[in-house]
Amino acid sequence: MDKRNLLILAFAILFLLFVQSIATFIEAIYILELLSTSLDEKIVAVLMLFSPVLLIPFSRRVPGWFIWIAYIFLLLGRSTAPYLNTFGRLIAAGVATAAALILIPLMLVTYAKPHQGNRWLIPAQGLALAVGLSIMLRTVNFTIDISLTSSYAWIGWLLAVLLGILLTQFRWEDEPSKNEVGTGITSASVGIVAVLTLFFFMLSSPGVIARWTEGNYQLIVISVSLLSLLWLFLTLYNPGWVGRINPILLTLWNILFSISIVGTILAHTIQFPLEPGSPTVVVHSPVWYQQIPMVFMIVLFPVIFIDFGVFSGLIARAHPTPRQMAPGFLLGLGFFVILIFMNIFSNTWGYVEPISPFFRNKFWLPFLLVTGLVTILVAILRRKLRTSAESSDRKSHLLMPAIILASIFVITLVFASITERSIGVPPDKDSLLVMTYNIQQANDIYGEKSYEEQLALIREVGPDIIGFQENDSTRISLANNDYIRYYANKLGYHTYYGPKTVTGTYGTAILSKYPLENIRTVFTYSDQDEIGTAEAEIRVGDKRFTIFNVHPAGSDLAMMAFTESLLSRAANAENVLAIGDYNLRGWETAYLLIDAEYKNAWMDVYPTGIDENGLDMSGENRIDHIFLSPHLIVEDTVYVLPPESWTDHPVHWAVISW
Repeated sequence: MDKRNLLILAFAILFLLFVQSIATFIEAIYILELLSTSLDEKIVAVLMLFSPVLLIPFSRRVPGWFIWIAYIFLLLGRSTAPYLNTFGRLIAAGVATAAALILIPLMLVTYAKPHQGNRWLIPAQGLALAVGLSIMLRTVNFTIDISLTSSYAWIGWLLAVLLGILLTQFRWEDEPSKNEVGTGITSASVGIVAVLTLFFFMLSSPGVIARWTEGNYQLIVISVSLLSLLWLFLTLYNPGWVGRINPILLTLWNILFSISIVGTILAHTIQFPLEPGSPTVVVHSPVWYQQIPMVFMIVLFPVIFIDFGVFSGLIARAHPTPRQMAPGFLLGLGFFVILIFMNIFSNTWGYVEPISPFFRNKFWLPFLLVTGLVTILVAILRRKLRTSAESSDRKSHLLMPAIILASIFVITLVFASITERSIGVPPDKDSLLVMTYNIQQANDIYGEKSYEEQLALIREVGPDIIGFQENDSTRISLANNDYIRYYANKLGYHTYYGPKTVTGTYGTAILSKYPLENIRTVFTYSDQDEIGTAEAEIRVGDKRFTIFNVHPAGSDLAMMAFTESLLSRAANAENVLAIGDYNLRGWETAYLLIDAEYKNAWMDVYPTGIDENGLDMSGENRIDHIFLSPHLIVEDTVYVLPPESWTDHPVHWAVISW
């Protein structure tokens, strides 16, 4: 493999390790803050993101020892994170992120001599490869990056060691030029961080787009992978065509991409009921024209690789000092942190007053700001970059890269298409095992990841129907991990995710051994969390069951609005299964209204609230309920309490017959 390809691989690994580390870092902070539902001193860890401040003392080149110390921190932080608890991951991933943010600007300066204009695309080609690799590592494990699991952490070690070997290909000994900041170094550095933000927010795990839109997961993942790797191959085959794109056309391309990404989100954004007496909002599966912006977004997104090439090319040509690189990266990272909080506040708008309420139903805003910034910077800076096509015939060097890129895509294609569908349940079955499970974003009561343990518990019980709550993990605050897709594929169940992530709920998903029909989400008035109830129907033999998976929260007004909606919608259903985390105790008015119409599984078997083993689920101990139509029979019912439930809630199930 020639040196150019080695440099591309080095950038790809660095960007991949960076996005893995930053995702793990933000996730760990969020999980630990989730335990208290408020901001505290752990948020200070965000200061690790401003590590480029350490470049300011270096007015010339950075000494070799500094570079290798940063690399060692990246190696150890990223590679050990999968073995650690949540607090340990916060420290390790934070250190790795800080180290990566030092190496990125230094590598952008040293990979090419200032006169080598034909190398301006190398970092962008590395980014495209990093996108393909990230998608592959997530797809083989159903959206959870397999290299971040303890069983496959050796992949992270291998990548980090390989990066160390590749760092020897960079020209660390070159003296930088003392350019004026006005040459565009600061703006280009801000642009670099902005593009990496998009990599983190959506492209590293395009399954998030499927959760925004209820789009086809397989097609979305395969398309983003294919277009990333195809763009890379075409630029390896003939780099000159990218440089010949007219600056005005490039700006227009960016504008259209920005419009399409915001349009994709807005097409699936709803207007919530704003008053307790407002009508409920029912959201069915999207119609075809709602997906048009998403199609345009996926087709147009490779423009960010060209943008990245413009920014990195300007930096390489200017050959700035480390001190000159620091301000742009610090500004970009400040903007990055603001975008992260904006994204998180769109989901937790009821908890950090007076700031967070402004961001209610504004999931689109950070994406508009970051794509708009990139568009403006490219429009300003593109004309400053003089590009040239490759002077030599490089086609003879394409066989190995083509094999590697094809292999990455084929692996992604195969695993994106896999579904482990379970054996069908006999149609004459006369009972159902129904489970409600608040999984707290797949974390246990201590804030440690527990998705494997939760999966093992589900397999042991073998429910026919599961209602999950607090499952909206397919967002940057939780590393874009789609645990519902993971569970559904591992179990082979049919699934309805429920409220799309753009709506900002905590998630109510339904998994079923039976095909789900007439799926929809119903939104009721809320003053703290968006209340989205997932509804679906199944057919068992000649009987039709209507499933309501609920997770209301907020004031008494909000709880009553939810209760009235539930009772009204369930009134016409013959066989009702209303399950979920109700956040209601047995003496509360809303609970009593539901209990007057439907049978509570636990209280039907244990009228005192205490089972034969002395488990007391009366009074305040019980907010996770299974309600069902009075004519249905409860054969058995169980609560398993934390920590054995592997979450902060009891897991509750019941055997229902007729």
